[in-house]
Amino acid sequence: MTSVLIADDQPLQRFGFRMLLESQDDLTVLGEATDGTEAVRMTAELRPDVVLMDVRMPGLDGIAATRRIINAGHRTRVLIVTTFDLDEYAYAGLRAGASGFLIKDAHPEDVLSGIRAVASGDAVVAPSLTRRLLDAYVELLPAPRKDTPPHADPRLASLTDREREILTVIGQGWTNAEISARFHLAESTVKTHVTRILAKTGSRDRIQAVILAYDTRLVRPS
Repeated sequence: MTSVLIADDQPLQRFGFRMLLESQDDLTVLGEATDGTEAVRMTAELRPDVVLMDVRMPGLDGIAATRRIINAGHRTRVLIVTTFDLDEYAYAGLRAGASGFLIKDAHPEDVLSGIRAVASGDAVVAPSLTRRLLDAYVELLPAPRKDTPPHADPRLASLTDREREILTVIGQGWTNAEISARFHLAESTVKTHVTRILAKTGSRDRIQAVILAYDTRLVRPS
């Protein structure tokens, strides 16, 4: 059973999320928060597996609330679900530690699969945002020093050649199935490699691994 806290300042939106989640046998709603401050407090008290987090809320907004929840060290993961298809919200939310970002016009099944994905340690970003988000993000990176060898970042030092290859295609948005087909590996083997990559690089989830691939310039925008 995956436990969820709903954080949204709109009563009708909270009601809709609750109805959707309670229709599923494997999901349970622990509570509802009406603003970011309440979301942080209730997360500390209830320790949900996932917080469904709105962005624009009175007082403490969803981005700041996400940052506080993640910095507190709880096992809770945050899935931001917002009305606004804006890159700056997605970028800020993911950098704050959210494990996913969806738009509220997503199909109900996409919201449900997103909750399950982040609860299991994976990550999800609305497809319409992914390439725009990463291409915009890479523009903010400082230019590499001329005397720095390619991919010399110490965060990559412990990776094997195979793990570095897999991190590269993760950064390009490849799924485990696509990695399995490209490298002729069983999907279970790919999952093992991904787990080791996350552990060795200190990445919390797949999204953080994608950001790392861009940070270290294993991947560049198309």
